[in-house]
Amino acid sequence: MGEKNKSNIDEIFDRVLDAQTKIFSNREVLTPNYVPDILPHRDDKFEELVKILAPSLRGGAPSNIFIYGTTGTGKTAVTKQVLSKLKKEAEARDLSFKYSYMNCQHVDTKYRVLTQLCEDIGIDVPITGLHFDVVYQKFKEALDALNTLHVTVLDEVDMLYSKSSESLYILTRMNSDLESSRISIIGITNDVNFKETLDPRIRSSLSEEEIVFSPYSAEQLRDILTQRTDVAFHKGVLEFGVINLCSAVGAQQHGDARRSLDLLRVAAELAERNGDESVTELHVRKAQQVIERNTVIEVLDTLPIQTKAVLQAIFIGEGKSEEITTGDVYELYSRICKLIRLDILTARRVGDLINELDMLGIVTAQVISKGRYGRSKRIHLTVPPRQVREVLEKEFRLTKIFEMEDI
Repeated sequence: MGEKNKSNIDEIFDRVLDAQTKIFSNREVLTPNYVPDILPHRDDKFEELVKILAPSLRGGAPSNIFIYGTTGTGKTAVTKQVLSKLKKEAEARDLSFKYSYMNCQHVDTKYRVLTQLCEDIGIDVPITGLHFDVVYQKFKEALDALNTLHVTVLDEVDMLYSKSSESLYILTRMNSDLESSRISIIGITNDVNFKETLDPRIRSSLSEEEIVFSPYSAEQLRDILTQRTDVAFHKGVLEFGVINLCSAVGAQQHGDARRSLDLLRVAAELAERNGDESVTELHVRKAQQVIERNTVIEVLDTLPIQTKAVLQAIFIGEGKSEEITTGDVYELYSRICKLIRLDILTARRVGDLINELDMLGIVTAQVISKGRYGRSKRIHLTVPPRQVREVLEKEFRLTKIFEMEDI
């Protein structure tokens, strides 16, 4: 019996592993972290960035830089590639040059920023426990001892600023405390209006240059995918039309190369799991559904409990009536809060949360006139109700609401 089961397991392993060698030759080149040696259609941005950073090879400190552009337009890849090459060039000239890269979705407090900077120049500090001023002094002294230029890359800098504006202010003012070394900042953001939101103190300290990355066209995305597919797949596994379809979808998504690459990778993985020997347009269409579903779930999962309570009110309201308004939502939301002992927000604040859900594309909120009773909004879910329920049921308190026949 045991031998038979073992044989079955071995057979499954052999079949799956064999299928995985038929499609991919190197799947890593389709992942977000892979940076190719050559970035198609970004030579102009590469040159812009090199020109701004060039003073570092002559012993000077370059200007701070803000890099703007929608998701998947090559901002991070170009920046990493330029800094990597700049570091090699500095070493060849016997110059000191260091850089740090931080994703501000994760490094989002002044303490985390500083501990990351310390780590990148070889200073060990605990993740928590030390006073911020102590860590700051350690970093300042260590950096000065290196007599170097340090470029600090803050990817998604708007995320850091929204949670800890002081972090950015401290970095912009650090040069006034340094004696032998200098710091330059590269801020990367999708928000073209980010600079307008900055505190005047920070704006005046930045003295920044700007580089804007425009979205890729479908033709440019096709070139990017073709470059990767030559390495990623065995010859002949992609059917005609697959690259064009992935490129077209990415172009529709604001010229997003990341979306095109994800789509191609997931399509190939679906073909692989199905035991197919080639990747077809049908696999791409199925991959679209998988990615869109995963994106919706990810967004819904990260919503705060108050926003989820509002969303549950909308979900329940739609189940009761073909048309619900902000007033209906607020009434249901208030009942939910009472039942699960959650603080009840004001109608105005709930209206703000509905607007946020609208901006995220989870609901539509259309203004309607109610005559002498003023104006309201007609609310409608734009994502599949089953996905909304799936996420809300992960919240223990909200699960109890679904178990009630009527609220």
